Amino acid sequence: MKILEIANQIKQKGGMLYLVGGAVRDELLGTNAHDEDYCVVGLSKEEFEDLLPQAYQRGKFFGIYDLEGKEFALARREKKEGIGHTQFAITTGKEITIEEDLARRDITINAMAKEVLTGKLIDPYSGRKDLENKKIRAISNAFCEDPLRVYRVARFAAMLNFEVEEKTYDMMKELRQELLTLSKERVFEEFRKALNTENPSIFFRVLKRAEVLDVHFKEIFDLIGKIQPEKYHPEGDSFEHTMQVVDKSVEFTNDLEIRFSCLVHDLGKGLTSKAMLPHHYGHDQKGISLVENFGERLRMPKAWIHCGKVAAKEHMLGGIFPQMSVPKQVDFITRVSKSKLGLEGLRIVVLCDRWREEQMPENIYFNTIGRECLKEINGNYIREKYHLENTTKEVGELLRKERIDWMKKKEKKD
Repeated sequence: MKILEIANQIKQKGGMLYLVGGAVRDELLGTNAHDEDYCVVGLSKEEFEDLLPQAYQRGKFFGIYDLEGKEFALARREKKEGIGHTQFAITTGKEITIEEDLARRDITINAMAKEVLTGKLIDPYSGRKDLENKKIRAISNAFCEDPLRVYRVARFAAMLNFEVEEKTYDMMKELRQELLTLSKERVFEEFRKALNTENPSIFFRVLKRAEVLDVHFKEIFDLIGKIQPEKYHPEGDSFEHTMQVVDKSVEFTNDLEIRFSCLVHDLGKGLTSKAMLPHHYGHDQKGISLVENFGERLRMPKAWIHCGKVAAKEHMLGGIFPQMSVPKQVDFITRVSKSKLGLEGLRIVVLCDRWREEQMPENIYFNTIGRECLKEINGNYIREKYHLENTTKEVGELLRKERIDWMKKKEKKD
C-alpha cells in the first residue's frame, strides 16, 4: 500500500497524515532521508488499528506502529515525571494537534511536518529559517526534560556543520548532572553516529563549549591544554591536534573502527605532567589502558577497543618506520598485521597524525613493503625451504630470520 493511499484512508476517517522530523528537514536540505516517520492526527488508537489492521504496534503504550517499512505514530503529548531520558508520561488522543506533537521535539529543525496529501509545510517554530541560517536551536525550555538531547544537539551540529544557538548552550549546561542518568548504550549510539559524520570534531567541540565534555568523554577532555612542541604541532594543544586528526580520517575511510583509532591514538598525552610539557614521552604506552577504559566504560564493540589500543601503541613507530632497524621493522610489521586494525588501518592513523609534515606520504610505506614481505615469506615458504612437516616454534623463528633477510635485500635494491 502506498503512502498516498494510507493518507487518503486516514482522511476519509477524519484524520490527517503528516511526514515529520528528520525526513522533512532532509527534504528541505535537498539530501536523502534515511528514515520516513509519519504522524497521524485526528484518530484514536482504536480507529487507527481498525482502519489499518496490518500495522504492527511497537510496544504497549506509545502509539507507534510499523507499516510498509515505515514508522507511524499517533500524535501525542509528553510530560516529564522523573529524572533521566525515560521518565515520561505519554498521552495520545484524537484531539491532539500536529503543533502539540511537534512541541515535544528537541530542536526547531526537527520540529517540522509536511501534510502528505497537500505538501503543506507545518513549521510553528521557524525550523526552516534555522536551516537557512545553519543554526541549531532548542524549541523551548522543555529541551531540559531530556538529557539525551545534549548529545543529539552535538551530533546534529557535526552532521550538518551548523552552529548551536547560545541559549541552547545554556540549557545543555543545565543538564550536566542528568547526563549521568543516561544509559551507556544511548551515549555510545550518539557518539557512533557523530563519528560517522563529515565533521566528527564538531561533536566534541560543542560538548566542550557546553562544559559537559568531561562527563562521558573525560579522556578527550584531558587533552585540553596539553601543549605540544610548536615545531611539529603549530595547530595547538593535544585536543586541537586530535580534532584535526579525526576530521582528517574522514578523507581516508568510512570505517568507524579506523576513525575511532584516529580519535584515540594520542589519549596518553592527557596523562603528561606539566613538568614534562610540551613533550609527551611514553604517551604511546600510556594510551593503551586509557583506550581500554574509555571503550569499556561506554560499552563499545571489542573490535573498536582492540583497534584503538593498537593505534595508541604503534602509531609512533609507524611514523619512524624508515629509521628503525630491520629486525624491529620486521617485528613491527608482523605484530601489526596480526591485529584487526592491520597495516592499512594503522597507515591511515599515521597519515592523519602526520599530515602536516613535508614528504610524509613517501615515508609512510610500512603497509606496502610489509604486505609484500608477508606474502613472499610465509609459513608455506618456510616449510618447503626447510622441509618441515608440521607447524612448530621453529617455523616462527625461521620466519623472522627469513623476513629480516628479505627486508635487507629489498632495501639494497631500492
